[in-house]
Amino acid sequence: MLFDLKVINSVLDQLEEERGIPRSRVLEAIEAAIATAYKKEYGKKGQIVRAKFDVSSGATEFYQVKIVVDDTKVIVKEEGEEIERAPEDDRIFYNPEHHILIEDARKIKKDAVLEDEIIFPLENKGDFGRIAAQTAKQVIIQKIREAEKLSVVAEYGQREGEIVSGTVQRVERGNIFVDMGRATGILPFEEQIPGEHFRQGERVRAYLFRVEESPRGVFLKLSRSHPKFIYELFKIEAPEVSNGVVEIKAIAREPGSRSKVAVFSNDEHIDPVGSLVGQRGVRVSTVMSELGGEKIDIIEWSAESSKFIADSVSPAKALEVKVDENEHKATVIVSEDQQSLAIGKGGQNVRLAAKLTGWKIDIRSVQGETVAEADGQSEDAPVVIKTEPKEKDESETKEVSETVTEAKTETIPQSDKEKSAPEKKS
Repeated sequence: MLFDLKVINSVLDQLEEERGIPRSRVLEAIEAAIATAYKKEYGKKGQIVRAKFDVSSGATEFYQVKIVVDDTKVIVKEEGEEIERAPEDDRIFYNPEHHILIEDARKIKKDAVLEDEIIFPLENKGDFGRIAAQTAKQVIIQKIREAEKLSVVAEYGQREGEIVSGTVQRVERGNIFVDMGRATGILPFEEQIPGEHFRQGERVRAYLFRVEESPRGVFLKLSRSHPKFIYELFKIEAPEVSNGVVEIKAIAREPGSRSKVAVFSNDEHIDPVGSLVGQRGVRVSTVMSELGGEKIDIIEWSAESSKFIADSVSPAKALEVKVDENEHKATVIVSEDQQSLAIGKGGQNVRLAAKLTGWKIDIRSVQGETVAEADGQSEDAPVVIKTEPKEKDESETKEVSETVTEAKTETIPQSDKEKSAPEKKS
């Protein structure tokens, strides 16, 4: 044989130690490949060929295997004529290269039974060494690739649902390819935060939401617009979230613009909102900075639907909330000066409140007129603004502006610098 046994043994040891592939598995693959090559070169149709490779001496032996069958359950082909010996549903087309009748098998092996394998040695062709050596080389290379793929899938499969980081490799048609070391991450255009731009070589963090295998390798599907990206960022910034004391119950997000986060504390002595906001707003500011200045409203989750819905429309203050459990619809009554806050720019505030709570929300004036509607159960349902808030004079505008600032401060404390000029990620 033309095998370099020292090299083969060295590779087998290395695969077992570094890649975690047992020697036996690689040897089985080599033997199967050698047997396939032998059959292709010298075998006959229907033959089952197996090989035995001795890694210590380099010797290779070949065998033909035949399956024991019952002569009452076969259709024997003799000189072009079919002799039926079995019911139609139990027929076996007999191939002398593949089958052996049980009476013949017992002449070789006395205790042979149906489905047994009878082994016949095959001639070891003298010129087969080069083919076998090349086959073994190809099998080992293939096994290394498979091991790499399995290793990457196992490693990142466990990290699915976490934040990962890498370096921007290239940008193609809006999709960002991220070098993760042993694998490539893909940040599709639709999973990016609007307005963000990354350059080649720049570090990027994203949420790993799916690990995909393909003939070209393992690809990691990344997202920066996924709601759980915010959840994972708060897990990093707030120990109370990572240890489970504070739970993030729901997240409604419009990437790059605004998000609402509902939180709940399992410990009555811990303020859930304060845990995410942090001292002087440092925790929420860090998350906002990672998201390119995206605004975040943090509200306290409540099992009482009316209270939760009332809080969800903040910074607007609801005068009254009426809930209809049958239609899963809530009517929120606000004063005239709170209508614009409740609706938000382009209906954003009521839309996020509806997504956060999962309820249909109807914003009404004190007079009972519907000013806006949003359906939290449908992703595509638009916000219907029935009545545009009337224009306010300069004094009213100043008063409402102060109310907005005060409401935002209560929800998400920020430094004066962040309020006046939020940092945007280029």
